[in-house]
Amino acid sequence: MFSKRKQEPIKKHIWARPEMLVTFRAEIMPGKTREERTYKVKEVRPNGRVRLYNFPDEHRQSSFEPINFLRAVAGKPQK
Repeated sequence: MFSKRKQEPIKKHIWARPEMLVTFRAEIMPGKTREERTYKVKEVRPNGRVRLYNFPDEHRQSSFEPINFLRAVAGKPQK
């Protein structure tokens, strides 16, 4: 008579992906250049935090500069 409704999986906001580059905010690493503050994501944890290659511990999204997907494209000359 009553059927269970299938629950839709909850979609989490995914702000990072493995192998993408993220840059720590300058306030967290003062005196370092952007290149020195940039690391590659090793793993995205279920809680939204990330683990990085060559950098200890887990870090949350607010530790990094906002992601600009067009940064690499903006520096290239247009055809």
